[in-house]
Amino acid sequence: MRGLYAIVDHGSLGALGVDVLAFARAVLAAGPAAVQLRAKALGAGQTLALLRALSPLCRDAGALLFANDRPDLALLARCDGVHVGKTDLAVTDVRAAFPDLKVGVSTHDSRELEAALASRPDYLAFGPVFPTGSKENPDPVVGVDGLARARAKVGAVPLVAIGGIDLERAPLVAEHADMGAVIGALLPRAGESLDAVTARARELHARLGGAA
Repeated sequence: MRGLYAIVDHGSLGALGVDVLAFARAVLAAGPAAVQLRAKALGAGQTLALLRALSPLCRDAGALLFANDRPDLALLARCDGVHVGKTDLAVTDVRAAFPDLKVGVSTHDSRELEAALASRPDYLAFGPVFPTGSKENPDPVVGVDGLARARAKVGAVPLVAIGGIDLERAPLVAEHADMGAVIGALLPRAGESLDAVTARARELHARLGGAA
């Protein structure tokens, strides 16, 4: 698990009029380490349908697939794992009910990081490292120094940097984190083709330390 952790955000793509699966295929063509479907506004049935469509695409591309928030849907769609936050099920509860799923967890300060470490997740996400526009009420920015301190604490547990990561910032992130989670920098810009998304995803993956 090294390089780009691509977040396919249904809400952002819908606002741009971009098909979720077409976008996912474009990102997967770059060979990211992992993909997460984020679909906060969708119902369970629609989210499950998307996850089931993404699952074989990710498997063929050699990328791990994580569902956001919902371990039940992750299991039904045969995802590799689930990503949970501080208002979702605890890692220990997910493990008890869904032992075959990998579990990643978001943390935003040293206290949350230490508490999450005790639950032995498969990876820890930490941030926002930089200012981000992908959340309505973001947590305080931790900066690269905060990311470096998190790296020192987590030891061998894979560390995923989150928040405001783009092409320019990716090399700074790669010095301290195993992966960088990206939403906004992957989204197609005005007049851009999905081929341009693939090219940008490939460059992000490389700058975040991923293998070609």
